[in-house]
Formats: sequence, structure tokens, C-alpha cells
Amino acid sequence: MRFVLQINGDPREVEAEEDVRLLDLLRDTLKLKGARFGCGSNACGACYVLIDGQAVASCDTPLWAAAGKDIVTVEGLGSETAPHPLQQAFIDQQAAQCGYCTSGMLVSAAALLRRNPHPDEQEVREALDRNLCRCGSHNRIVRAVMQAAEQGNAS
Repeated sequence: MRFVLQINGDPREVEAEEDVRLLDLLRDTLKLKGARFGCGSNACGACYVLIDGQAVASCDTPLWAAAGKDIVTVEGLGSETAPHPLQQAFIDQQAAQCGYCTSGMLVSAAALLRRNPHPDEQEVREALDRNLCRCGSHNRIVRAVMQAAEQGNAS
């Protein structure tokens, strides 16, 4: 089937089966490698993308469910020359160790700051609760999200 998707602000036309996982389409077809395969069952957050502003596991989202929606991957948050405030805060706070969870954490934090630009620490922790970090960088990640929120313009 042919689908037209809005990905990172650009319309993309793809030919794929309707039940292909969004994660596979992003990584294998469109070569957007930011979302990572972790668990395959929406239990770790490594594959999160924004769909209509909500953090969603792309590993268990079929293509048909994403069609016609606004999809933003971590690549769509910012660029190397103009990083998103969250990306810069993660750098400033050294909030990534191995980096496997980082894209999902950034996406979840971006969703939080879109709906609540000034969260308190507990709200940040709750918003990131579904994201696993095996390196134990949670405190630095929370500090980075709080930094981005304090600086504003993080949505």
C-alpha cells in the first residue's frame, strides 16, 4: 500500500504493508536511526517518537495507525548546528552515557514540555518513568530536562 506520512515536518510517500512497524519503516526504509529497537513491546522507551505531540512506542505502532498524523523523531527535534534546547541541556548536563535510551528520553521530555512548559521535578520523573536507562543516568537526565524548562522555548 502507499502511505503519505508527515515526518519531521516533511511529507514522505512510502510503499509498505499497512501492518509494518513504524520503527522498521523509520529505520530501514527512511534511514532515520534515532529511534532504537529495545524491547519490541513498549516496555523500554528506546523507540519513542512523537505522534501528534504524544510520546509513542514506534516498535508496536503499525504503519496504518500513524498514517495522516504528525510524526517527529529525535532527528526532527533539532540539528547539529541548532540543537533543540533539550538536546543542548543533555550535553550540558552530560546526561547520556551509552546513549541507547537518549533519543527516547529526549522525545518523552519534549512531549512533557509541550504540554507543561514548567514542570516540577516530580512531573519530569513521572513523564520519564516509562523510559529505561541501564546506565543509571536518570538524575542527570532529570536535571537536563529541568534546565531546558528553566531556559524556556523547549517545546
